[in-house]
Amino acid sequence: MVHKTENDKLVLGIPKGSLQESTLNLFERAGYSIRVSSRGYFPTINDDRMSVIMFRAQEMSRYVEDNVVDVGLTGYDWVLENGSDIVEVTDLLYAKQKLTPVRWVLAVPEESPVTRPEQLDGGIVATELLNVTKKYFQDKGLNVKVEFSWGATEVKARLLDAIVDVTETGSSLRANKLRVIDTILTSSTRLIASKEAFAIDWKCRKIENIALLLKGAIEAREKVGLKMNVPRKSLEEVVSLLPAEKSPTVSSLADENWVAIEVIVEEKIERDLVPQLKRAGATGIITYPLNKVIP
Repeated sequence: MVHKTENDKLVLGIPKGSLQESTLNLFERAGYSIRVSSRGYFPTINDDRMSVIMFRAQEMSRYVEDNVVDVGLTGYDWVLENGSDIVEVTDLLYAKQKLTPVRWVLAVPEESPVTRPEQLDGGIVATELLNVTKKYFQDKGLNVKVEFSWGATEVKARLLDAIVDVTETGSSLRANKLRVIDTILTSSTRLIASKEAFAIDWKCRKIENIALLLKGAIEAREKVGLKMNVPRKSLEEVVSLLPAEKSPTVSSLADENWVAIEVIVEEKIERDLVPQLKRAGATGIITYPLNKVIP
């Protein structure tokens, strides 16, 4: 284990690979500008008290546990796979494509007669999630040989008896004509910290600040801000069109017959809502993206 002092920078681990782009984008929205060179593993960050290093998500929890990295992002699946003793700071519900968890599923070829895990007793299964999969079959009392897969796991489903692979949309499984017979694990991205770093006051506060800003950035990803001017006579009708759970900010204008309204709404309803607001009397309607929404 690497031992650090009070004056060391906070070392942030960013996952290299499939989560890299979405993670960098998330940090940008949270106010942290991280710049990666084409081949570099040591990006720069616009915070003098932090440094950044990149590891594969599969390795991250081990380096956090060993205090090589103070705080990092990785999947809950890899924390379990490595059996890492770390501090789980917060759940960050985002993945490569959308704000949903990923699933590790047990899958067989469409033409396979297997419909239940119990039918794989005595068989061979390939996966990258080796330890979690072994425990899954052991807990069911099944004698299944679990082999490590170095990639292209979907291809091996027809060479062995089944595979355990990660899916977000299911498109790759469908493309390879595979059928899911069980879900092994549901996983999302976690912000994790080393116990040693979390015991240092300023690092703990900074890690908690990062967690707050990242969650705010995630909260804002599917929302937009909405501003408009409304005649007082139309105020009740306009407010009735806004989402019931949102309390809009209403401000008086210089012209006492008008008010300004500002509210945050789900982006998916904005395109239907704006024409309705216009017909109800709202004018000067402005929509704008949000970087962070802190509850």
